[in-house]
Amino acid sequence: MYHDPNTANILANGHNVPIKVTSNGTTDTNGSLGAEGPETETDSSGTGGMRKSLERKGSAPNDAIHLQRRVGLFSGVALIVGTMIGSGIFVSPSGLLVRTGSVGVSFIIWLACGLLSLLGALAYAELGTMNTSSGAEWAYFMDAFGPAPAFLFSWVSTLVLKPSQMAIICLSFAQYAVEAFVNECDPPTSVVKMVALLAIVMILFVNCYSVNLGMAVQNIFTAAKLVAVLIVICGGAWKLFQGNTQHLSNAFSGDTPTIGAIATAFYTGLWAYDGWNNLNYVTEEIKNPSKNLPRSIIIGIPLVTLCYALINISYLAAMSPTEMIDSEAVAVTFGNRILGAMAWLMPLSVTVSTFGSANGTLFAAGRLCFAASREGHLMDILSYVHVRRLTPAPGLIFHSLIAAAMV
Repeated sequence: MYHDPNTANILANGHNVPIKVTSNGTTDTNGSLGAEGPETETDSSGTGGMRKSLERKGSAPNDAIHLQRRVGLFSGVALIVGTMIGSGIFVSPSGLLVRTGSVGVSFIIWLACGLLSLLGALAYAELGTMNTSSGAEWAYFMDAFGPAPAFLFSWVSTLVLKPSQMAIICLSFAQYAVEAFVNECDPPTSVVKMVALLAIVMILFVNCYSVNLGMAVQNIFTAAKLVAVLIVICGGAWKLFQGNTQHLSNAFSGDTPTIGAIATAFYTGLWAYDGWNNLNYVTEEIKNPSKNLPRSIIIGIPLVTLCYALINISYLAAMSPTEMIDSEAVAVTFGNRILGAMAWLMPLSVTVSTFGSANGTLFAAGRLCFAASREGHLMDILSYVHVRRLTPAPGLIFHSLIAAAMV
């Protein structure tokens, strides 16, 4: 963290390394903190207030340390899609059917939830290009309402929200990973927890080692889960081609759902779209954020909405709404009916999807911790950055420890 206009100390393998800020605003050290790409024009508080321009190069005296810009358009889309598509659409997408009692109404709500998420994300895109500080809601609370709400949000997110998401996703990953080696009984709980802890350690190592490695893992796992989605869609299309449309006909038959049922259905649907704001947590690391942030959102969220809609149609082409509701893992049931000997691809798809979602969750959570502690809302050590790798390692480790305790 910068403590005065001339020198700064950051964590590097347990040692403090001085960084000299020269008169022209650049840094001089054994491991430069200056970004290779354009940096963000911020005020001295680090909250992202703009002075002259939206983006700039290098760093200036009295500015808070910023992370390098290494997240491009493809990585931005992968972070949004990879975090939003977790295990829910593969395991239990029937929550809307339970609450609405109608295939047609549930399908409309799926699309409406995607539209609501897109509108919210577009508002965040505008906020993210006006305030290019990382931290998403934390940074916007600072601008709109001052430090008190931002302080509360940072602590709630750091101690409860983000670690609990990480723990739940890793437990889902472990459950499906262990079930592949168990035939006739449920996997032991202790083994599931050990595998979940191992997943947390692996994801932590990847993200502490290199930002580029973390984004590469995110890109690869997002591509893999989109292949799994494509397999489900193609299987459903084949069933529709064979004439299995009976569960899609008379889609609006049944009782009209109540207002309360529709409201809870929206709640369930919006949970499946959770993660649309994750890219705003890493705004400082996006290359050319004024263009790539809105582009990533405009590409990513409609893509997820389209995937969800087509997957639901594919499920209904292979099984009835009642069978979907009764199934504990819809994608596994779908695979057993459609893929035959290749049915093992569905549990594998869930493990790949959850691992990628957990990686994206930790990647974003570490940036929130870094941005809030840089402002003084969390412990100072959580704002330290590795001098060579430029990763917010203390924040990542802190989140992982809490998630492991929750597991």
